[in-house]
Amino acid sequence: MSETPAKASVSEGPSRGNAMWHHTTPGSMYEYIQVASFSIGPDGLVEQWSSRAEELFGVPAADILGKDPVEEFVPEHLRPRGHRKMAEILDGREWTGIVPFHAPVRPGQAAKDGIAEIYVMPTGTAAGEQAAVCIVVDVRTLRRIESDLAASQAIFGDSPFGFLLFGTDLRVQRANERLAAAFGGSLDTHRGRTVHDYLPPNEADRVTAVLQRVLDTGESVTDMQIVGTPPGSDERRHWSINLYRVHSPSGRPLGVAGLGVDVTRRHAAAREAAHARRNLALLNEAGARIGNSLDLETTARELLDVTVPGFCDVATVDLYQGLLLGDENPHGGGSGSRSGTAGAEMRRVGFASAVSDAPLTGGPTPVAVGAVHRYALDSPCAEALRSARPQLVPAQGPGLVQSTLVVPMVAHDTVVGLAQFARAKGSEPFGERDRALAVELAARAAVCIDNARLYRREHERALILQRSLLPPGDPEAAGLDIACRYLPGTAATEVGGDWFDVIELPGHRTALVVGDVMGRGLRAAVAMGELRTAVRTLALLDLEPAEVLTALDETARGLGTPGGPSAAFGPGSGARKSGRRGARGAQDENLSEVYLATCVYAVYDSVTRRCTFANAGHLPPILVDPAEERAAMLDVPPGLPLGVGDEPFEDVEIELPEGAVLALYTDGLVESRDHPLDEGLEALRASLDVPVPPPGGEEKAGQPPAASGTPARSLEDLCDHVLESLDTHHGEDDIALLMARVQGLPAESVGDWALPREPRSVGRARELARTQLESWDLELLVDTTELLVSELVTNALRYGEGDVRLRLLLDRTLVCEVWDGGLVQPRRRRARDTDEGGRGLQLVGLLSTGWGSRRTPRGKTVWFELDLPKNGGGTTDPTEALLSLF
Repeated sequence: MSETPAKASVSEGPSRGNAMWHHTTPGSMYEYIQVASFSIGPDGLVEQWSSRAEELFGVPAADILGKDPVEEFVPEHLRPRGHRKMAEILDGREWTGIVPFHAPVRPGQAAKDGIAEIYVMPTGTAAGEQAAVCIVVDVRTLRRIESDLAASQAIFGDSPFGFLLFGTDLRVQRANERLAAAFGGSLDTHRGRTVHDYLPPNEADRVTAVLQRVLDTGESVTDMQIVGTPPGSDERRHWSINLYRVHSPSGRPLGVAGLGVDVTRRHAAAREAAHARRNLALLNEAGARIGNSLDLETTARELLDVTVPGFCDVATVDLYQGLLLGDENPHGGGSGSRSGTAGAEMRRVGFASAVSDAPLTGGPTPVAVGAVHRYALDSPCAEALRSARPQLVPAQGPGLVQSTLVVPMVAHDTVVGLAQFARAKGSEPFGERDRALAVELAARAAVCIDNARLYRREHERALILQRSLLPPGDPEAAGLDIACRYLPGTAATEVGGDWFDVIELPGHRTALVVGDVMGRGLRAAVAMGELRTAVRTLALLDLEPAEVLTALDETARGLGTPGGPSAAFGPGSGARKSGRRGARGAQDENLSEVYLATCVYAVYDSVTRRCTFANAGHLPPILVDPAEERAAMLDVPPGLPLGVGDEPFEDVEIELPEGAVLALYTDGLVESRDHPLDEGLEALRASLDVPVPPPGGEEKAGQPPAASGTPARSLEDLCDHVLESLDTHHGEDDIALLMARVQGLPAESVGDWALPREPRSVGRARELARTQLESWDLELLVDTTELLVSELVTNALRYGEGDVRLRLLLDRTLVCEVWDGGLVQPRRRRARDTDEGGRGLQLVGLLSTGWGSRRTPRGKTVWFELDLPKNGGGTTDPTEALLSLF
C-alpha cells in the first residue's frame, strides 16, 4: 500500500533525532471516516492512547492511561459482559462489535455519548504476555456516509432530475441516468464531455462562463434558463439548471454540480398563458378604443391602432366603396347574404406598419390609402370575401413580410370589408389562436362600422325628413324681410326636433313659428313633422295664437298615445275610455310615449304693424328697436311646453316699430355644455346690438335706414354675424334661427272704406275699387275686382250684420277684404242647373287666386286674392267664368 504525501512539515523538538512528520493525503478515506486507536496491556489497562482517540472520545491520554477502558467508557449495565470480552481478548481471541460508550465527564465539558465499532487484534509483549490493539470507528460517521451514498445513488439512479458533476477542468466526471436518457448514450460515454457537447455554441459559451464563475467564487446559480436541441431531434427544449460548487470534507473544491429539469412544457404553458393574456388585453383594448366614433373610416383606423404593433407588424383595412357611399347593398350581393362580392370596389381606408411601409403580400401592387381598387377573382382576398372565412397567405418572394392573415369583416352576417394582418420575418408565425383573435377583432370592428353605417343612414333619413318639413328656400312674407338659418347637429349626435316656419295668412298677415321637440332621432323628427303640419293646418283656420297652441297641445299629447290624438282626445274619451281599460289598456300604457315640445307662435299684420305672440315654454323672442339700436327680450308669458296640458296660453299683442328686427330661435343657439343658458342669451342679445353694415356700406333696396344714420344691416349678414359670434360649432343640438325685419305696408298701398248698410253701397264699393286700382296702375284687374267686390258686398248686406267695411291691400298680390258684424261664415255650395242663386262664391273661386273667411273680434271678414299682372298673373274673362257655371 503506497502512501503519497500531499504536505509535509518538520517539527523540531528537544533534539533533532525526535523529528515528527505529518502526512495528509487528499481524497483519502480518512478525510471522511474518524478512525482512532489505542492499546491494552496484559493487565487489561490502557497502555497507549492516540490523538485520534482523544478527538473521538474527548478524553486526553493523561486521564486514561493506566485505567480500565471497560470501567471508564462502558455503561454500568454492560460492564460484566465487557469484562468477559476483555478476558477473551487477553486470551488471544480477535473480536469486533458495536459498543455504546459514555465518556467520563470532565470539568467544564458536557458528557459525550456515542456508539463505536471496535476491531480488537491480539498482540504480544516482549515478555511473551498477551496484549491487544483496538481500532475504533465512530458509527454515526458511518451512518452519515451510508446516507450520503444512498442520496448519491438516488441522484444518480432514481432522480427525475438530470445531474452532471463537472471537475475542476469543467469536464463531466459523472452523469445520472436521467440526463443520459435525455441526451442519449450510456453513462460512461458522458465522462469527459464538456458543455459544448450538449448545447449550441452560443449557449455553451454562456454556460461555460457561468460554470467557471461558480467554481472560482463558490456562488451558486439557481433557475438558470438554457435552450438546446437534444441529439436526433429538431425540437427546441428548455431546461432550468441549478449550479453549485462541491467540496471535500476539508473544504477543498472538487468541481461544480449541476441539477437540471426539462421545463419545455412549463415554457409552452407560460407562452400560452402569455398569449392568452395578450389576447385578452387586446380584446379589452379593442372594446375600449374601437367604436368611439360614428365615422366609418375612423372606426376602421381604430382597428389598426389596436393591432399594430401589439398583434402584427403591418395591417390594412379595406371597406366596400358602396358602404362608404351609403348604398343599401354595399357589396352587390344578395339580400341577407353572409358572403361578400369579390369583384366589388373596395377603398383602402387605413394602413399601419411597425417596421416599414412595405406592401402586403395579398396584392400584386401596393394600394394607397384612399384609393379605390378591386381584388382579382382568384386571389386569397377575393376568396376571403366570398367565403367570409379567414385565409393565411404565405410570403411571396423577397420582402419583410413572413405571412399575412386575410380576415373578412363580418357584422350581422354581412361582410362589410377586409382586414389584413401581416407579421415580418423573424416574428412568431400566426397560429390557430391568432387566427381566432384576428376574427374576433375584425368582427368587433365590423359591428362598430355597421352600427355607424346604420346610424348614418338613420341620421341622413331623419335629416332629409326634417329638411323636407322646413320652409324651402328663402321664405317671403308681406311686410317682412325674412332670413333664416338651420344648422343640424354633428354626425355624432342624432337629429333633433327643431323647426321653424313662415305661414302666409289672409290679409297680408304672416305667422312666424319656431319650435323644438324634446328628444332626438327619427322619432323626434317625425313628431316635429306632425306638429308642423298641425300648426299649418291650425294657422289656415285663422285662429288666435293662444288658440293655435291650445289645439297644438292636444295634438302633442295624442302623439304618444296608441291610436293618435283621436284616441286621447276624441269624443267620450273620459268615462267610456275608463270603462275599456283591462289588458289592452295596460298594453297601451306600456306602448305610450310622452312627447313634449316648446313653441312660440306669432302673427304679424303688415297693415297695422302689430304682432300677437303666444308662447309654450319656448325661449323669449328678441326685438331690436332701430331707434335705440339695442336688443331686448320681449316679455311674453312662457306657458307650459306642448304635451303637458291643463294650462291656458296667453296672447300678447305688441306694435313693432318700422325697421325693427324680430329674432326667434331654439336653445341650441344659446346653450351648450360649455355655455350656460344665461350666458348664451346675453351673448345673443349682445351680438344683435352691434350694427353690421351690408357689404360695400350700401343700403339694400327696400330697406329703411337705421334711425342713427348707420346703414341698415342686411338680415343675411346679421344671421351670419350671430352664428359667428356665438358658439354654434359644438354640434350638441340642432340650431334654428328665424329673423324678420318689419316693413309695414305704406299708407298708399292700403285702401280702407266704411260703407253704410244700404243697397247703394254695392255700387259705391265698385266705384271705390275701380278708382283705387286705377291709381295703382292695375287697370287689367278692374273688371274682375269690381265683379268680385260687388258679390262680397252684396252677401254682406244680405246675410251679414252691422256696418260693412271694404279694404284693398296691395303688396305682392292684391287682397280685397269685406268686413261685417255677422258671425255666420259663408259656405260655398254647388248650385243646381235650375237654381237662380247660389253661384256667387263659385264665381269668386273661379276668378280669384284664393278666397276665404275668418273671424274677427267684431264679426267676420271675407276676402279674395288676385295675382298682379307683373307677377305673371293672368286675368280671367268674367263672361267666360259666368258661362262656365251653367
